[in-house]
Amino acid sequence: MMFKDYIAVVTGASRGIGYATAKALAANGAHVIAIARTVGSLEDLDDDIKANGCGSATLVPLNITDYDALDRLGSVIAEKYGKLDILVGNAATLGDITPISHLKPKVWQELMDINVSANYRLIRSLDPLLRASRNGRAIFLGSSNIVRDPRPFWGGYAVSKAALECLINTYAKEIETSNLRVNILNPGALRTAMRARAVPGENAQILDTPADLMPLMLKLCSPDFNDNGKIVDYVMWKEDKDNFFF
Repeated sequence: MMFKDYIAVVTGASRGIGYATAKALAANGAHVIAIARTVGSLEDLDDDIKANGCGSATLVPLNITDYDALDRLGSVIAEKYGKLDILVGNAATLGDITPISHLKPKVWQELMDINVSANYRLIRSLDPLLRASRNGRAIFLGSSNIVRDPRPFWGGYAVSKAALECLINTYAKEIETSNLRVNILNPGALRTAMRARAVPGENAQILDTPADLMPLMLKLCSPDFNDNGKIVDYVMWKEDKDNFFF
């Protein structure tokens, strides 16, 4: 199996892309440390992983903005495993679709806390463990389309994703000489709860599912993928899978 004996951390693992990622990594042999707020959904994930008969999971119910807990997470992983092979920073919030002048300060702060600061704290806590792996891989979920082409009323979300993109691109340059590879995955419009909230009334059946994203996600996590500091777009990859990385 591709990820036998690998240790992976997946945030936002209780639904959507995070759930699919945790399940796919486990199906390929990884032990997944699944982080999310919702205990019931984490337990559903654990049941799915056990039903597949491959891989395993440790469930970590916590709020991604509990930064002290993220610090402790690094210490626990270091003590138990001594390394971390894969980090998938998926947890995110949409905020409110509203004019910037109407965006409440509390919502703005939540966007920065979850979409930016939590990922900084994950890097701070887990970087030594990722470097300790022979083939450490860190993938963060971006939204490059809205960063490159801002839309009215999406300002809070777009700004947080632009900050995340800058954070991760900087981190990628800092680790270039190590075995660690760091990249951003832009999933585009998928059939998720966040998408349904962002675009109510959209026919979700025409959208790809998080499961459709998994072949690309697994490629970015694999030891054979050595690109670093890339923004990988799922829609572009889907259009030309055979030649996308050449």
